[in-house]
This record gives sequence, C-alpha cells and structure tokens, in this order.
Amino acid sequence: MRAVLVVNPKATTTSERSRDVLVRALRSEVDLSVRYTRRRGHAMDIAREAVAEGVDVVVTLGGDGTVNEVVNGLMTAAPPAARPGGTPAERLPALATVPGGSTNVFARALGLPREWPEGTSMILEGLRLGRSRTIGLGRADDRYFTFCAGFGVDAAVIHRVEQARKRGRVSTPALYFRSTLSQYFLDSDRRHPAIILERPGEAAEAELATVIIQNCAPWTYLGEREINPNPEASFDLGLDVMALRQLRVASTTRTVTQFLSRHPDPRGKQVLRLHDVPEFTLISARPQAFQLDGDYLGEREKVRFTSVPDALRVIC
Repeated sequence: MRAVLVVNPKATTTSERSRDVLVRALRSEVDLSVRYTRRRGHAMDIAREAVAEGVDVVVTLGGDGTVNEVVNGLMTAAPPAARPGGTPAERLPALATVPGGSTNVFARALGLPREWPEGTSMILEGLRLGRSRTIGLGRADDRYFTFCAGFGVDAAVIHRVEQARKRGRVSTPALYFRSTLSQYFLDSDRRHPAIILERPGEAAEAELATVIIQNCAPWTYLGEREINPNPEASFDLGLDVMALRQLRVASTTRTVTQFLSRHPDPRGKQVLRLHDVPEFTLISARPQAFQLDGDYLGEREKVRFTSVPDALRVIC
C-alpha cells in the first residue's frame, strides 16, 4: 500500500521528534513518502500530485486547515487511470488524519482521540484492518469543507483570532472568548440584519444576522467540550443550518447558552434551524465575513452551498 504523509511543520501540537516517530510507525505499515507544506495552499497541490501518482492513502499531520486543503486537492484532481470504476470516492485515495492542530474538529468528529499518539495508533489499526467509511462533504461555491462554514459573526471572530495569532498570541479558548465579545459589541451591525437564505422551491428567509453551517456535529470544541448549534448534523446527511435573525443581547445570550449546554437544542423566535438541506444560497446586502473549516477566506456577498454525499473515504 502506497501512502503520502502531508506534514504542516507549523502544526501546534507536534515536534520534529514526534514527527519522526510518526513516520517510522507509518513506514511499518505502508510504502510512505513524506512531503512538507511550505505555504498556504501547498497541501492542496501535494494532494493533487498524490492522486496523479495513484497512491492509496493520503495522511495529514496538521490542523483542520491542512485537512481542508488536502480534501480540496483530492476532490478537484482528476482520478488516475490506475484506479478506474467504482464510485467517485473509490477512485480517489483514502484520507487518514493525524490530529496535530490546536482543535482538530474533523479528526475528533471521526472518533479519533485529540492527541496525536493515540490518533496514530488508531489509524495504524485502521490501515491494518482495512477499516474505512465514506463520508459526505459540503461545498461552498467551488470549495469543499469537511465540518463547518460560517457567514457573518463566527467568521469575523475567526479573522480576529487569526490576526491575533499573527501578532504572536497563542490560540486558546480565552482568546476566542475575548475575540467574540469584541466582535459582537464593537464591530457587528446588530440592528440591520442583511442576509437572505434561498432554497429551491421554498420561501426565502430574509433579515438574518449571521449563519452557521455544519456538515457534522459538533461545530467546534471548547477544550474538551463540544459546541453544538446543530446537534443532528451528520456526515451521512445533507447540511444543517442555524441562523440568528437578530443579535439582540438577551436573545443571543440565550441561544449561545442553549448550544453550549450538554443537551443542545437552540430554539426561539430569533433562531432559524434547517436540517439535512441539499442546497441553498446565502445573499447579503453588504459583504460578510466568510470561513470554511475554521479558516477565514475574506468577505463575500453571495455563496452557494451544496451537500456532496458519499464523497470521500476516510480511515477511522
């Protein structure tokens, strides 16, 4: 079995020594090639090359951003002639994810442990036993995502956190909390919701203030705790949506408290929730912050979202 290991050398929870241990462990099971990312977007190029080479498995060591790039590289590469027939997922290399970032939402949503040594052990067992599953993905315009997208406040918070990290701050729950408060009270236009959600054959939902999209549950983690605006979201179904119609202090606090609870079920007049949606479009009267899988991608006024079922095989 041939495999490519895509390593983000800036992964926050691994060292050079731990990477060497991982490489030796993987080489005990597969014919391994190791490739390091050098810039943003490089993992996408490496994944496309792996498809062209006809490898069997692409392994990532990094955070959710590295996983997202590799998935987009796999999904946008032409399937190799060496692997004809079968479903689209079967014509692509399988994906194995070693958690190496600060949060690792995708890996944990697949049932992998948070720490890379335990995650590596489970992946090696999965490779030995041929244990995999096929999952659906989300797509926003022409870019795929694995677990979440955001249009509005949550994406703006991620942008704030990224800016703070560039200034040398460490990504912690406290940094996200402070960034959320600053964004909400200082930079959000809470009185004039500008987003419209359109679905084929359905009446449009207008005057939405911010929108969270999930391809699985949870949406993210606060340390060990799951954060779940859409607790029924699943890799096996369409997309789930939670939107807030207003950002009033009382109603927003109540909704956030609901999805932070151990049995989340956000409801209320200001809450819109949609389950298992195959496609929809978000349109805004003014540019909105936009993120996929925890990476800020700038501002958009329109994004079309679609569910892509049975898209990718993952080692689990």
